Parts: sequence; C-alpha cells; structure tokens
Amino acid sequence: MAKDAIVLLKEDHKVMRKLFKQFQAAGEDAKATKDRVAKQIIEELTVHTYIENECMYPEVRALLPEVEDDVLESYEEHHVADLLVFELFTMDAEDERFVPKMTVLIENVEHHMGEEEDEWFPKVREGVGRKKLGEIGDRMVEMKKSAPRSPLAPKAMKKAFDAVNA
Repeated sequence: MAKDAIVLLKEDHKVMRKLFKQFQAAGEDAKATKDRVAKQIIEELTVHTYIENECMYPEVRALLPEVEDDVLESYEEHHVADLLVFELFTMDAEDERFVPKMTVLIENVEHHMGEEEDEWFPKVREGVGRKKLGEIGDRMVEMKKSAPRSPLAPKAMKKAFDAVNA
C-alpha cells in the first residue's frame, strides 16, 4: 500500500518534536542525555532533509510551479539546518555553545515544520493528488533505507554543497 508523502513527512515531524522536547526537558547538568538526544536529532534531520531535498521538493516543484517560492525557501531553511547540524555534530555537549546552538536549530526547524504543515502541505495535497503523493511517498520510504545518517556522509555533504552552489 502506498505511503502518502505528506503523511510520511508529518510522521517525521512528530518524531522530531518528541526529540526536541526530550532535549529541552533534560536538566541543565544532563550532558550525557543532551548529547544522546542531540545525536538522534542530528540523524533524524539528516535523513529527513535528504529525502525532502532529493525527492519531495523536486517532484512538487515540477508538478506545481505555483509553489516554487515555497520550495526555494524550504531549500534555504534546510541549508541553515544542515550547517547547524554539521556544527553540532562536531561539538561536545560540554561546549558552552552546544545548548544555545541546539536551541537555534530547534527554533528554526519548528518554524520550518509549521510552515510546511500549515501553508505548504495543504497546497501540495490539493494540487498533486492522493495517487501521486503515494508514489512520492513510496520513493521516499525507499530512499530512507540508504539515506545518509551522518552530516559527514558523502551524500549529506553533497546535498549541503549543492545548496551553497545552487
């Protein structure tokens, strides 16, 4: 059975929000917990932005020219998230800038997910249709299996490099 692309992305968003809450709820001195949850956030975001950038965004951009500006803004928001994720990946939870940097990442990603869910997804659902969203979703499910899980993985680095040079 086809997995609707928007449903799949919303499921990812739900996982992300849960991890963000875990990070924020960890006590000030819970460095090990924050480090563990941060690693999960980094992996989830790396996979999520990869499947969106490589599958969802190009497909929707080709099918719905009227959402071109939304897609381009989303690419840029992903680029900002990629930079923060890369920096956090190289940091230790003991670093004085670790929590502030993660806070900025969470704020940016929350904003991005809200825009997608409230503004972008309804336009896409209306314009693309259930069958095509199922096809896109199935491709994204397959892509997740081989998607980069580390911001240092070659496919993730290429995605970040392409965003800078677009």
